[in-house]
Amino acid sequence: MSFFYDCSIRAFSLGIGVGALFNRKARLLYRGRKGLLNRIEKEEKMADAGRGTIWVHCASLGEFEQGRPLIEELRRRHPVGTPRYRRIVLTFFSPSGYEIRKNYPQADAVYYLPADTPENARRFVAAVRPQTAIFVKYEYWYNYLSALRRFGAKSYVVSAIFRPDTVFFKRSAVGRFMRRTLGLLDHFFVQNETSKELLATIGFGAERVTVSGDTRFDRVATLAGNAPELPAVADFVRNASAPVMVCGSTWPPDEEILLELMRVRPEMKFIVAPHELDSARIDNLIAGSGRKGVRYTHLADTSCPEAEWRDATLLVIDTIGILSGVYRYGQIAYIGGGFGRGIHNTLEAATWGLPVIFGPKYRAFAEAVELVERGAAVSVSDAAELLRTVDDWSSDAAGFAGRGAAAESYVRSRTGATRIILDTIGE
Repeated sequence: MSFFYDCSIRAFSLGIGVGALFNRKARLLYRGRKGLLNRIEKEEKMADAGRGTIWVHCASLGEFEQGRPLIEELRRRHPVGTPRYRRIVLTFFSPSGYEIRKNYPQADAVYYLPADTPENARRFVAAVRPQTAIFVKYEYWYNYLSALRRFGAKSYVVSAIFRPDTVFFKRSAVGRFMRRTLGLLDHFFVQNETSKELLATIGFGAERVTVSGDTRFDRVATLAGNAPELPAVADFVRNASAPVMVCGSTWPPDEEILLELMRVRPEMKFIVAPHELDSARIDNLIAGSGRKGVRYTHLADTSCPEAEWRDATLLVIDTIGILSGVYRYGQIAYIGGGFGRGIHNTLEAATWGLPVIFGPKYRAFAEAVELVERGAAVSVSDAAELLRTVDDWSSDAAGFAGRGAAAESYVRSRTGATRIILDTIGE
């Protein structure tokens, strides 16, 4: 089976080369991998690993945010310029992670992950010389895990979650191969008891599995604690006469029902952060709302006259990196993605004590399910359900406050995964 796996990896790499002619992400990945191993070998040869190297791998940007608390705590425990220093190497599979975080200052080096062929894995591990390898949530690369095992490094997966319908639990050749791949890991840090129980059914006992929770809770709690003030957003929400709704990572299907709500609730103010910051799309969103709207970058410009935004009731966040801090200025959150592949990050809103609304595709996300169970979130299928939910919450002040408190309490009760993981592995 490993032969077919290697063939599929090589075929995928060839496909990336062809796709680079037509697709921007494929082009970035193709260019990023070109000559990559030679560069890694050169840079790592000159690097001072201190007491050893810790390799952290994230598939993309979402997994990076999940692994970020670990990286930052590792750097705190092993600071540069001290006898405790450990070199931290960060890798990404996806351009959406690498291109945004390639200059991340808490890591000593940031690379694309070379394709998982036996030769690439051997050369990468020999160059980086990791004593510890941490894979965030998933990405079970057979050749890399094999090379780590041969090198004598310890390997872990963190914030992992397993479901019974995934390939690891199938009675097939692929299922057996993937279980063999999992067996190359030294320890699993999983999000819940269900994942631990499922791993037990395929031979991974309690001595190799720890229910640590999800490091994302640590991340959003840290973000809330360190979030800077956003004076422009504070100016926008000042004197609001009804609950302000912050709509994060929205897609066109989300915006369709939000526009309906905007039309029937003129007294409410809305802050919308589209998932894709296309200028024409933002213009269409403002025009379709029938409201006076303003872009965040315009509002934040100190030269912008107050007369241009004083009566605005729609603020569009047209920059990245501030959404987690924007939630503090709202009273209700709507999280996008629930009419597509699945909802985006609900925890960034919940940590500020905002009850959350999202579309119907949320059941693959444990935190969303648990927020619904606690009464801190509601799923809606159309504009009518969205309007009814907002009306119900607005008319019941005590119940509304309770939902917000439940959201905040839920996040606070789940923090601590970072400490459990690093204390267990001895870092």
